[in-house]
Amino acid sequence: MSENRINNNEQLALDDGRRVKVLSPGMMVFKRFIRNKLAIAGIIILTFMFVFSFLGGVISPYRQDQVFYKTDSANKEYASAVVNTEYRFFTPDGAQLSTLVRANFSRVVKDVGEDDVAFEADGASWNVHRLGEDFYAIGTAKELGSVTMLGKIVDVKAKPGEEISDTVKDAALKAVQGGSLQFEVDGQSFMLTKGKAKSYTLGTMSEAGIASLLNFNAFGGEDDALVSGYGFRRAAELALRAGEQTFEADGEAYRLDSDADNSAVIYRAGSDEAMASVSNVIVSPMTTGATLEMDYKAAVAEAITQKQMAFEYVNAAGETEKHTIRMRGNNYIIYTEQQTYLIDMYAAPSMAHPLGTDDHGMDVLTRLMYGGRISLMVGFVVMLLENLIGIIIGGISGYFGGWVDTLLMRFVDLFNSIPYYPMMIIAGAIMDAFEVPPYTRIFLLMAIMGIMGWTGVARVVRGQILSLREQDFMVATEATGVRVSRRIFRHLVPNVMPLLIVQATMGLGSIILTEATLSFLGLGIKYPLASWGSIINAASNIYVMTNFWYIWIPAGVLIVLTVLGFNFVGDGLRDAFDPKMKR
Repeated sequence: MSENRINNNEQLALDDGRRVKVLSPGMMVFKRFIRNKLAIAGIIILTFMFVFSFLGGVISPYRQDQVFYKTDSANKEYASAVVNTEYRFFTPDGAQLSTLVRANFSRVVKDVGEDDVAFEADGASWNVHRLGEDFYAIGTAKELGSVTMLGKIVDVKAKPGEEISDTVKDAALKAVQGGSLQFEVDGQSFMLTKGKAKSYTLGTMSEAGIASLLNFNAFGGEDDALVSGYGFRRAAELALRAGEQTFEADGEAYRLDSDADNSAVIYRAGSDEAMASVSNVIVSPMTTGATLEMDYKAAVAEAITQKQMAFEYVNAAGETEKHTIRMRGNNYIIYTEQQTYLIDMYAAPSMAHPLGTDDHGMDVLTRLMYGGRISLMVGFVVMLLENLIGIIIGGISGYFGGWVDTLLMRFVDLFNSIPYYPMMIIAGAIMDAFEVPPYTRIFLLMAIMGIMGWTGVARVVRGQILSLREQDFMVATEATGVRVSRRIFRHLVPNVMPLLIVQATMGLGSIILTEATLSFLGLGIKYPLASWGSIINAASNIYVMTNFWYIWIPAGVLIVLTVLGFNFVGDGLRDAFDPKMKR
């Protein structure tokens, strides 16, 4: 018992290690700090934020720029169709119809009934001969004479300079009596063009092409050239108009499976495989660059001509598709159920995405993790840059004083007079104009924020050094010949560090808020990189703000907690470093 009292009353020497340990300033600051419950709460919050941001991004199964897709089944526009009202022209090999001839044909064709008409174009006379409904032959005409009916007598007169044989006259007589306006003699075609009363103009016609409203679609690529040929189309349409089931073209026989509305399917004789379809309906895909099967076009044309509002089609995979037809103006729009891949935007929270997805279809939780890295990194780098510049400028200004102090403080005033946010808006616009890459933009943003924010640190350092430079220890350094840079940065600045640590810790929160504000305004971090501020930018849309809380509220909560954490730690450090604090 007495031995314990002796030990308790033992006098310790000034250089005793135990005494030094008990009186250590660092330990005293640490004990004061950990006694502050808010400071400990701040440490816990910041530890969570760093683990969430830097470790969470590593263990997350997704990338911050990974876009997610979903399949959607909907009744969507698949094709459009229109009933053709524009004539299509086809000519034999070596012949052509000029634009002027086609234009004149379109002008006079509405007058063509049972009779033929003539017009002038390109310095020549042209005849239009009606071969069937909306089907005409176009050719150059040469007038030979006239045919006049005088009661039951037909008078054929030759034009001056022309001769008409008796055979041609007899054929013309029979044609008029039979009501025909075209006939052939010895393989040559002759035309009768009705004039006034019962008079006709007799002439020859050299066919230069045909015009039709029907559209031919070949089912196989090898048949495209055949089906688009002049001889095939002429023979097929003549047979179709005449109601015939077969026709010949270029020495080969074909079979027609036709309807009453001039639509048909063409087969080679002896084959049940369709080679082409004929219809006045033109079918086109709704998607640019897409192609439609020819048998699908035929199915659409058949449904439209039969005035059906829905039809079924068996695709190449053998699946039966249901299609519906709706009118839109003069067009027919064909709808069908389609499976499409869509960006999974604004998906609700789920097991795969605990906080859902954003407007780009990216996982919100993963972007919050990576965004925390950016926000925290920007805060620390800007803080270090501000303190580095501020310590140098403030240390030099406070130590030398005089004209150096005046000059540097006016330089500080100059920086303070520059409006912060307008300068950031200008910098953001310049980076947008030069399309600065996202990663480069981060470093430029940190540099600009650091350069614009060091003045407060410089003033604090200057004020502290002005009071410290007159202390005895500084007189001693001057007397021992220590160089100026060592006096400032090894003796003065360390004595200012406790205050700078407190100020820097409390300033980190404001830097993070500033970065979040700039990103929210579109001046900070750019897609595809994320920061908490850029994530909250989605809330600038009132629809997103009111309907998709999981997009922006988590980022806002993280910013609030981080700023509070830094403020709690800063308050704790300030109280711990305060020598006048009540123990």
